[in-house]
Amino acid sequence: MSPTGFQSPKPVLAIEGLTVSFDGFKAVDDLNLYLDRNEVRVVIGPNGAGKTTLLDLICGKTRATAGSIEFNGRELTRMKEFDIVRAGVGRKFQNPSIYENLSVFENLEMSYPAGRKVFGALFFKRSADVIARVEEVAAEIGLADQLHDEAGLLSHGQKQWLEIGMLLMQEPELLMLDEPVAGMSVSERAQTAELLKRISQGRSVLVIEHDMEFVKSIAHRVTVLHQGRLLAEGSMEAVQKNPKVVEVYLGH
Repeated sequence: MSPTGFQSPKPVLAIEGLTVSFDGFKAVDDLNLYLDRNEVRVVIGPNGAGKTTLLDLICGKTRATAGSIEFNGRELTRMKEFDIVRAGVGRKFQNPSIYENLSVFENLEMSYPAGRKVFGALFFKRSADVIARVEEVAAEIGLADQLHDEAGLLSHGQKQWLEIGMLLMQEPELLMLDEPVAGMSVSERAQTAELLKRISQGRSVLVIEHDMEFVKSIAHRVTVLHQGRLLAEGSMEAVQKNPKVVEVYLGH
């Protein structure tokens, strides 16, 4: 209960009635989802449940057929992908897209907002601000000692962290990660869980993941999708005991 006279904070992301049809097939069907600041939300569900499509809709890669996606009070369904990034939404895809032949420092530096505009890039100088921000993010993602290493020499897990760092350089308020621990070692998974807990401070993190042990270690709340619809939502413990969820997962 919120104290009298105080409104509970509005969700950072409010998705209502979201639907997308591909040739009559509803990949996402009348979905409602609310994400708060400082929250790590994990979306799970069998293949074809609409998980990646949901991220595509939020970042503007796919256009909604109906419904709304409100982020910090701004309607995203009518905005271009580029403008959605600028509004504070960052997305990491399954395969890391880093510049393998550049150093960790250069990868992070290139992601600094002023360095990305064409005009900005021509006159982009390594100011003290940029260096400080790069060093801060490198420490946050656990790559402070690798700043001058070539990115191509990093381990698989470190490359994933670097890509998360490249998003953090843009200071997003909503960070979306698609299967961030796929292919990682056990110790890398544990470090990634710690990383996500750190970076959710002051922002919202939306994760798609298949690895249930990892989900348990990071999720504040879990949303289960099935055939594009919301099947269940709550703590991992509650969701795992939900008969509808058990049926969907054991039925596959």
